[in-house]
Amino acid sequence: MKGMEALRTAAPYLSRFRGKIFVIKLGGEVLDAPDALEHVLEQFAILHHLGIRLIVVHGGGVLVDQVAEQMHVRTVKIAGRRVTSPEALDLVKMAIGGKARIDLCAAMRKYGLMPIGLTGVDGGLIQANRRPPIEVEVEGQQKSVDFGLVGDITTINTPLLMSFLDQGLIPVISSLTGSPEGDVFNTNADTIASAISTAVAAEKLFFVLSVPGLLKDPSQQNSIIPFLTLDELTSIGDAAKVSGGMLPKLAAVQKSLEGGVGAVHLIGGKVQDAILIEVFTNEGSGTMIRIGPA
Repeated sequence: MKGMEALRTAAPYLSRFRGKIFVIKLGGEVLDAPDALEHVLEQFAILHHLGIRLIVVHGGGVLVDQVAEQMHVRTVKIAGRRVTSPEALDLVKMAIGGKARIDLCAAMRKYGLMPIGLTGVDGGLIQANRRPPIEVEVEGQQKSVDFGLVGDITTINTPLLMSFLDQGLIPVISSLTGSPEGDVFNTNADTIASAISTAVAAEKLFFVLSVPGLLKDPSQQNSIIPFLTLDELTSIGDAAKVSGGMLPKLAAVQKSLEGGVGAVHLIGGKVQDAILIEVFTNEGSGTMIRIGPA
């Protein structure tokens, strides 16, 4: 009976989402946890075989730091953000554009999926300009900081992405972008996922996190906020309520919703069946954010 009830609950969502695009951003903390990654990829396979079209975006900052340590390259971070020197960019190319992307695509093949690994440089997929120096708060003071070879997105090659989806492929995109002049830039993966979700008119954008959703109290894993409107998100996004690492994601959430994405979901990569529960049940598993009330 429970199985039949589950099917009845899921049925309306199956017809609604078949053929729609979901953009899913995987955090490095999930990529670095083999068991969690396996559970996530199992859910990818189910979504794909139900006719939902997937685009996967990933970063890999932890792996970059590990490679930097192994190669004795100094890592510089200011206000929690990496300064991308030419040496640091080479590490990002090796770690994110190479190992992380290849390993993720290989793992997806075990579930009968057909990933196509890409960076933003390939086919002019994600074009960007070098970010100028910006004002950031450092030790309580505003300072102008040049973060180096960091790219701000200008355009997404949407027809290229759609052509891959039309062939039944799953684009797996690592967080490197490029310019028509041949420059390569390190670009925040959350920002890339947001820009892509808007460009392809995605039905949903998922951020798969180490925590189960947006928390009222960051120290309490069970204090999940199940639903927010964009106005409520704006009012809640102060440091007293949201951990610092979540703030850039909330900015990406806002930009996606304002760009026409149907809903954004913050879910836990280590929560069993979190994506499926979020998509196919009324209760959900994490935090859903929409422009207005559901």
